[in-house]
Amino acid sequence: MSIRPAAFAAALAALAAIAAPALSADAPAVAPAATASAARLSPTDQREVLARLAEVLAGRFADADTGRRYAARLREQAARGDYAKLTDPVAFGDAVTAGLQAVAPDGHLRLAPKAAPAASRSTPADLPASARASGPPGLEEARMIGDVAYLRFNEFPQDTRTGEAARAFLLAHAAARAVIFDLRPHRGGGQATMDAILPLFYGQPATLLRMDTRADAEAEAPLEVGPTLVRQPGPDGVIRRDHIIQPDPAETRLRDTPLYALTSRRTASAAEHLVLGLKRTRRAVLVGETTAGAGRFGGFVDLPHGFRAFVPIGRTYDPDTGLGWEGRGVAPDIAVPADDALAAALAHLDSRPAGASTAPANP
Repeated sequence: MSIRPAAFAAALAALAAIAAPALSADAPAVAPAATASAARLSPTDQREVLARLAEVLAGRFADADTGRRYAARLREQAARGDYAKLTDPVAFGDAVTAGLQAVAPDGHLRLAPKAAPAASRSTPADLPASARASGPPGLEEARMIGDVAYLRFNEFPQDTRTGEAARAFLLAHAAARAVIFDLRPHRGGGQATMDAILPLFYGQPATLLRMDTRADAEAEAPLEVGPTLVRQPGPDGVIRRDHIIQPDPAETRLRDTPLYALTSRRTASAAEHLVLGLKRTRRAVLVGETTAGAGRFGGFVDLPHGFRAFVPIGRTYDPDTGLGWEGRGVAPDIAVPADDALAAALAHLDSRPAGASTAPANP
């Protein structure tokens, strides 16, 4: 997410090439599969990849016990030569990922050659049309549906452009009767967009969620965090921060405007951070399907022989309950098929008493 690293190129040597800690469920688009499969792996290559990955997971994975279990599995497999016949890098990465997921499922953890296509970006054949991305990463669409401001996101990129565009649209249409965030195709990203737009919707400071980072991982690369991530006391071995939204000091027009968030089973990672935060603060009505359940944040690690792994180093959760959404997702307030979510949100808006809002009770 947008815990931006201060010096990732030099720091996080043990997590060597994390580009930026993220709540992204997807890898960036990369080269065709033919490139990834051109090289062949020897048993020695495989052992070196597995040894380094085991070291990283044992020392950096968000949950230390789970990280040690992953590492033990990898070392056992390396000693037995379980993957010796998988000389294709893509097949090797897929098999190692499946083995790790069998130890403990995680919505982000994966191994792949850098040149491999991002399989997680492939669109399942049965995915509802409303949950399919139809534009470049970021804000796909921003328009008025009658007197309702509608914004459709497929990702929160790490840069500020998406947040700036969304904020500008909201300010230009601040007299809207309601606002709808369509997050059905949203696969993850960073925090910057949330921090750009959410201050418009709160009248008092609001704690969205809590984020715990494994201290061993952060010690390798002190994270450059913005003012919305506020350090809190935490247990040994954990760096704890709360994601706190401060109201926009000058703009008040949207503070009481009804807000809806549309979800699907594809809504993941940073989008789940947003919807759980909105739900916890009672600021929005969630409409659609239970989300994907990818709840840990982290970044990419460079490994030997052209591989990299996405390694979660922390988790995000509701500080009141201690519960996040890893493996469970975030349930909507109004459960309908994803393709029906927009119509259901508009119908709910029309049924609301005049003057009612989704503003929180100032949490």
